[in-house]
Amino acid sequence: MHGLINRAIQAFVTSTYGADRWEEVMEQAGLGFTEFEAMLYYTEEQSGSMLTAMETVLARPLPEMLEDMGTFLVSNPQVEALRRLLRFGGVTYVEFLHSLDDLPDRARLAVSDLHLPGLELLEQAQDQFELICQPGLPGYAHVLMGVLRAMADDYGDLVFLDHSGTHGGAEVISITLVETKFAAGREFDLGAHSL
Repeated sequence: MHGLINRAIQAFVTSTYGADRWEEVMEQAGLGFTEFEAMLYYTEEQSGSMLTAMETVLARPLPEMLEDMGTFLVSNPQVEALRRLLRFGGVTYVEFLHSLDDLPDRARLAVSDLHLPGLELLEQAQDQFELICQPGLPGYAHVLMGVLRAMADDYGDLVFLDHSGTHGGAEVISITLVETKFAAGREFDLGAHSL
């Protein structure tokens, strides 16, 4: 797994639960180190050990924590660059949803050796969608659920999300747009500001 992903998990756990809890996770994982390097690759076994230890030490179901991590990735000021990358997908939440097919390619523009599984958005009916998450990254669909929920808040829209299980090896997220402009969205300016 790309170190950038493991580093994001580390940032989430450290920010949410504290540095001491992160050290407990890594001790439980037994990897012989406590910090992930963003630009290195780690084996599936190393990443899997860390995720298993995280579930044990923090005593929460992994899918739940991964969804919280997805929310963290969009809403935490430490990772504002990801929010900006996602907001370039469209002016509205529905436009953003339609841009998700291109997310793996956009991620590779930012980090050339980061390979995310493919995504396909299917429009089932008016304001009802299914997001098909191809296999290849454990927990990816749960992280995306947190991202989708946080981005709906970012746009000020009310959505209902459901992890609908798997179909042909791919995980399916059902998305229902309940109400647009439900609340005031977060401000977004296309141009970057210099301090």
